[in-house]
Amino acid sequence: MPDRTTYNDSTLVIGLGRFGSAVAATLDRLGREVLAVEANPAIVRQWTGRFPLVEADATDVEALEQLGATEFGTAVVGVATSLEASVLITGNLVDLETPRIWAKAISRAHGRILRRIGAQHVIYPEFDAGQRAAHLVSGRMLDYIEMEKGGFTIVKMRPPAELHGFTIGQSRIHSRYGVTVFGLMSPGEPFEYAASDTLVSADDILVVGGDAALLEHFANRA
Repeated sequence: MPDRTTYNDSTLVIGLGRFGSAVAATLDRLGREVLAVEANPAIVRQWTGRFPLVEADATDVEALEQLGATEFGTAVVGVATSLEASVLITGNLVDLETPRIWAKAISRAHGRILRRIGAQHVIYPEFDAGQRAAHLVSGRMLDYIEMEKGGFTIVKMRPPAELHGFTIGQSRIHSRYGVTVFGLMSPGEPFEYAASDTLVSADDILVVGGDAALLEHFANRA
């Protein structure tokens, strides 16, 4: 077994559907070492030349060993529509002692199975995208990122009218609403970390963090 600390920056992406192909293409564009694995020859032809790619059946642990899967510090399992394939691939990666496994799931039950067999991170792209869209279309929020645990959320939002023309300190945002303004973006200006004397205008965008319910209340004030 190779020294796994040598391979922390390399990522194996298995399955080139919309999710897996986006992960592989983005990692490659960022200059990260990535190898994509896809069993469907037609999909392999579609992506050949875009990023490092091999045609192989990742449900076969011997195939993974032959392509050097043990040399990767991270694996992303993008196969989800077939529960059997998803579980087999994840189980193979666990058997190969892959240090970090991210796996896509299409349901909470699917995700629980993946965690039980050893995936450290489970992703729900469709659910998360739908939840995020609901928050964005229902109020002032321009972006919404909810942490995996603890209910902590970070949003980009337009400031409520009662903040216009006042500093962060004058508005007493944290004491009144239980949320924290981390930064502010004014039109044509670089990002600015918020301080008590940071002045808020109607055209600004705030970066705010806190409990999701408190952020909803704060963001939807008139």
